[in-house]
Amino acid sequence: MRKIIFFTAVSSFLLIGIISVKAQKNADHKVKKILYFNPEVEPDIEEIKEPTNHAFFSAVSDNFSGRRNKMLRAEVQIPFNSIEKQTITDYCVNNDADFAIVPKVRYFKVGIGKYVFSNQVVVSMKLFDAGGNLVTETDYDTYRKNMRLLGSTENSIKIGTDGAIKGILKKLRKLKHSEGAEL
Repeated sequence: MRKIIFFTAVSSFLLIGIISVKAQKNADHKVKKILYFNPEVEPDIEEIKEPTNHAFFSAVSDNFSGRRNKMLRAEVQIPFNSIEKQTITDYCVNNDADFAIVPKVRYFKVGIGKYVFSNQVVVSMKLFDAGGNLVTETDYDTYRKNMRLLGSTENSIKIGTDGAIKGILKKLRKLKHSEGAEL
């Protein structure tokens, strides 16, 4: 009789332990897929688009290497200021993405000439959910935030992209925290 009671007690504790561990795992720990579009480059000069895309996605992939999220890349450029909800939804459904980020890289123009640029950039990003709703947006100015005067443009894009991603994550934590406080 003692063995049966002991076996029942041990089995009950194991079952309760397994159930509590499953309850601690929630949907927030699931791997999220984030779809990135090619950044809109301002000024619209064809010669600087490919190096800008390369530097931008290099920074994004470096940023996601240590995270649980998965990065997806769409070889499409969406206008930053006129984003259609249905377009975002279609791309998210077709790529099985949870979120979509529409970026923009704006170069500073310095001087009188038409093609004279500074190595300073402003990287702006808008984060949308899979339904096409704007969740948050941010921008990162490499001159104002870092006071960078020297260095390559590629490095400025990487720093700006990293700063913009950190800004989005910071705003998401605030949104998540405020939603948790309301519930």
